[in-house]
Amino acid sequence: MTAFKPEPSQPDASRPEASQSGTLTTDLAAVWANARQLYPIYLELAREFVIDVPACGDLEVDADSPPRESVEQAQLWLDQMDEKIQVHQLRQFLQTSSPVNNDGLSAMLRHFLEKTPRNNSARDKIDFLLVQYFSQAAPTELEDKRADLAYVAQGLEPVLGRVELKAPVWLNGLDRVLEAARQCASLDELLHGGVLEQGRKAKAQSGDLFYLPIALVAFTRFGYLMRRVFFRLMLADLNNILEGLSELEEKGVETIDCRRAQFSDKEPILRLRMICQSWKVMFQAEYSSGQPLRMLVDLRASVDAALGRGAGAEGAGVAAVAPRAFAAAAGLAAPSVAAPKVAAPTQVPHGQIEKLGTKVARAEAQEFEVAAQEWNADAQPDSPTWKKK
Repeated sequence: MTAFKPEPSQPDASRPEASQSGTLTTDLAAVWANARQLYPIYLELAREFVIDVPACGDLEVDADSPPRESVEQAQLWLDQMDEKIQVHQLRQFLQTSSPVNNDGLSAMLRHFLEKTPRNNSARDKIDFLLVQYFSQAAPTELEDKRADLAYVAQGLEPVLGRVELKAPVWLNGLDRVLEAARQCASLDELLHGGVLEQGRKAKAQSGDLFYLPIALVAFTRFGYLMRRVFFRLMLADLNNILEGLSELEEKGVETIDCRRAQFSDKEPILRLRMICQSWKVMFQAEYSSGQPLRMLVDLRASVDAALGRGAGAEGAGVAAVAPRAFAAAAGLAAPSVAAPKVAAPTQVPHGQIEKLGTKVARAEAQEFEVAAQEWNADAQPDSPTWKKK
C-alpha cells in the first residue's frame, strides 16, 4: 500500500475571542492566518461567478499583527461570502479552473469545520472539500479495494487528526450503495436508478452524526469511490457515442435526430463528434451536475436509436438521417438535407469547441430527477428500496 506523506498539521482555527490586552492572541493569530490564506481564493470565486461583494479592507492591508477588530471583520467578510457561494459553484471552481492546492483546501476545511451553527450548505461543502482533498492527495493508480477506511483516514489526517477507525453500524449501508453503483451498466442507470439518492439520503439523515470524525472519513471514502464509478460510466457513455457515430458514418449517415438531447432533428455527426470530444474535458464536475449529464444520456439514446438499438429505436430518427449508402444501393441519388454548415476539423477556429461545451455546461436547468425514497441502511441492492418509484 502506498502511504500518504501527510503535510505538517497546522493549528486549529477557532473564532476570535476577546483579549484584555487588545493584542493578537494565539487563537486570533490562527484565525487571521487562515483568513489571509482564504481571501485570494474567495476573491477569485467572486470574479469567476460575478458575485457582487466589496473587498475586505482589513485583509487588503494584509497586516501581520492586526487588532482584534480587524480579525473579527475578516471573519465576518468570509461568513458573508459563504452565504453567497453555492456548493455547485465551489465544485465547478475547484474541479475545472482553480489552481487551489491542498494547503488552500486545508484552509477551507478548517474554516467550515469550525463554523457554527452548522447548516446543510456548510455540510455539503465540507463533504465535497474532503473528497476533493483526498482525491488530490491520493495516487492516481490507487485501486478501489485499497481505499479502505484506514487508508482514507491516513490521507485526511492533516485536516482531521488521528481518527479511531471503529465505524458505527449505520455507516455500513454506504458500502451497499457503492456496490449497487458498481452494478450500474450506464450513466443513465446510475442517475435514474435511485442509487445517488440513497447516498444523499444517508448524508442528510445522519444529522450531527455526520461530523463525527469516523463518519467524515466514511463519507469521504464513499464520495471518492462514487466519483470514480461516475467517471467510469461517463467515459464509457462518451466512448459508446463516439463509436456509434463512427458506425453511422461508415453507413453513410450524415445527420441524426437528436431532439431528445436538445439538439436539432438533423444534427450533423461531425458536430456531435466535436461536442463529445469537448465534453471529455468539460465534464469534470461532481456527479449531480444536472442538465449537461441529461444531454449526455439522451445523446447516447439518440445514437442508439439511429443505429436501431435500445428501447424506442424503431422509427426513431428515420426522417432525420441522410443515408448516402442506402440511396446508392437503391440506385438513387443521395437526398438533399438542409443541415447546418460546419467546418472540417482542421478548419475549426481555436476555442470553437470550447464555446459549444461552455454553452451546454452553463445551461440553467434543474438537477437530474432521481428516485425519492428513504435511506435504509439495511436495504440490499436487489431489494425494493433500490427500485425507482
